[in-house]
Amino acid sequence: MFQLNDNSFKKIILALTLYITSLFAANTLGLKIMPFLFGSHLSVAVFSFPIVFLMTDVIGEVYGKRMARFFVLAGFVSTALFMIYSVLSLAMPWSAEGLWVKDSYNQVFGVSLRVAVASLVAYLIAEYQDVFSFFFLKKKFGTRHFWLRSNLSNLWSQLLDSTIFMIIGFAGIYSTHTLISIIISWWLYKVAMGLLYTPLSYAGIWLLKDKPQA
Repeated sequence: MFQLNDNSFKKIILALTLYITSLFAANTLGLKIMPFLFGSHLSVAVFSFPIVFLMTDVIGEVYGKRMARFFVLAGFVSTALFMIYSVLSLAMPWSAEGLWVKDSYNQVFGVSLRVAVASLVAYLIAEYQDVFSFFFLKKKFGTRHFWLRSNLSNLWSQLLDSTIFMIIGFAGIYSTHTLISIIISWWLYKVAMGLLYTPLSYAGIWLLKDKPQA
């Protein structure tokens, strides 16, 4: 079991809330794509999903690999539960008064269910890969150069996540050309966002670490 004082427990709960919220924002809002550079396309999930990977690195840096894996498990359970709720909601009969939104609801949340499955598979593979890579690099570099360890581990794990997620979630919905465009642009943009978010990672580490009592 994790040995945590009351202050650390509160910080972890807040960090887990940010982690789960960012994960669900990516899963539910990620269906929307926007135009990007050179005629490419980008999912709006790029704003929230880099937080998911950075958070596991931050938590792992402060509380260790076991706690980072716990966050991944929490994300898996919450996404799986969302899938169950989605299947149940889509299967329930419609009242006549609600039929005006039936087609839109089924289309959006039907795709969201597929996106949730894609997210679940990609999430498990990429997040565990991220944790493994981060702590492998930590053995090489020690506790120095967090920014380098975090971004190097994210570089590979984000590519895995982008590729697996987009193929499972959107193959047949978007053309192959559009799909490849989204994968490459999404991956590069998430890596860039991870670099931009690095100062926030250091702020997160500082906030999570227990301060010496005066």
